[in-house]
Amino acid sequence: MSNICVVGTGYVGLTTGVCFADLGNSVTCIEINPEKLARLRSGKSPIYEPGLEELQERNMRAGRLRFTDDYASALTDARLIFITVGTPMGPDGAADLSYVKSAARSIGQHLHGEAIIIDKSTVPVGTGDMVFNIISEHAAAGVNFSVVSNPEFLREGSALSDFFKPDRIVLGSTDRSAAEEVAELHAPLGAPVIITDLRTAEMIKYASNAFLATRISFINEIAQICERLGADVREVARGMGADRRIGPYFLDAGLGYGGSCFPKDVLALHHMAATAGCHPQLLQAVMEINQSARDRFADKVRILLGDLSDKCVGVLGLSFKPNTDDMREAPSIDIISAMQAGGARVKAYDPVAMEHASELMPTVTFCATAYDVAKEADALLIVTEWNEFKQLNWEKIRGFMRQPIVIDGRNIYDPAEMAARGFVYWGVGRGVQPELANRTKNLTVA
Repeated sequence: MSNICVVGTGYVGLTTGVCFADLGNSVTCIEINPEKLARLRSGKSPIYEPGLEELQERNMRAGRLRFTDDYASALTDARLIFITVGTPMGPDGAADLSYVKSAARSIGQHLHGEAIIIDKSTVPVGTGDMVFNIISEHAAAGVNFSVVSNPEFLREGSALSDFFKPDRIVLGSTDRSAAEEVAELHAPLGAPVIITDLRTAEMIKYASNAFLATRISFINEIAQICERLGADVREVARGMGADRRIGPYFLDAGLGYGGSCFPKDVLALHHMAATAGCHPQLLQAVMEINQSARDRFADKVRILLGDLSDKCVGVLGLSFKPNTDDMREAPSIDIISAMQAGGARVKAYDPVAMEHASELMPTVTFCATAYDVAKEADALLIVTEWNEFKQLNWEKIRGFMRQPIVIDGRNIYDPAEMAARGFVYWGVGRGVQPELANRTKNLTVA
């Protein structure tokens, strides 16, 4: 059993703390926000992540998991200290390291004995060195510590599975023995361990996320071409994915990437590259294509409905992906903004994200069900591919709508089946119904 301290209780921090406690370790999580801390202490998770709250409650009852705002008590017996605070986008695209710096200062001021500081936040290359210097500046004489980079690869909506069944564990440090001790902590997971230097470990995280974002933008560019030439991007992706050199993952055409990682990490890597005198033209194209996917989707609505000023547009799905309530960089934000800018009235439904969405979209009408969204709607937009949207009663929905128009940003449905049900249906990169052919000439390939 190890004594662990986790600084920060966002998606990464809370998942890390809860899961290490479930492996039998003694874990104390530091959270300085009073409201969030009170919720955590009551056994409630401040984020939506399937299975996380149940695991949190179980380990709190077992006495392996605690929450505090007091660095002194949390660090008293801690041997392994994870920094998992946020690194949001700054105004220039660089990662904002203010929370990391604050955590490092507080750790230095309260550190006792020997410890290993583990950077798990997504941080620019060189941050491990910065953390070491800040802690050294504030630590008492005689305190010995090492810094290890341990980037996380958790996906929102499947964070528990990703933690317990990781593809690999990446560790970077100038102190090999410290990295090996952190590797031993992860030994119960049975995953391959890659030990390298600090800066390489930090770059592995950014390079991984940028590559996945690139795959998404690539297939969305292919979808644009498929749509114009009459090919089906889903079948194209299936044919591509069968090639073992390519593989099938992250080849779903749609509205592009969003969330807390890909947008900020691609932009941060772009900023790092430009600052270092490189010319990150591929990363620039990835970001532009991602925005284009959203803009083109909004164009489809305008093409089918014309003037939006007297129209009611229904939106199904608000979070950036299923199984999360995270609205950060969600495509729905841009799409709904475009609809309202054109004068449309917007109704929306999401299984879990409406509370967060209502803070961002106060003029949207939020509904209790997908069927309520369809009532009197001139078009229904599929923005997030929640499972409950895959088996809707389309006969019922068609009876509710003023115009039977469905624009599917996630390619959930079969175009032929939707046409047979009497809908004007438009997916992403799957061609268009014959009656739409002339109208789509106005939609240019970016």
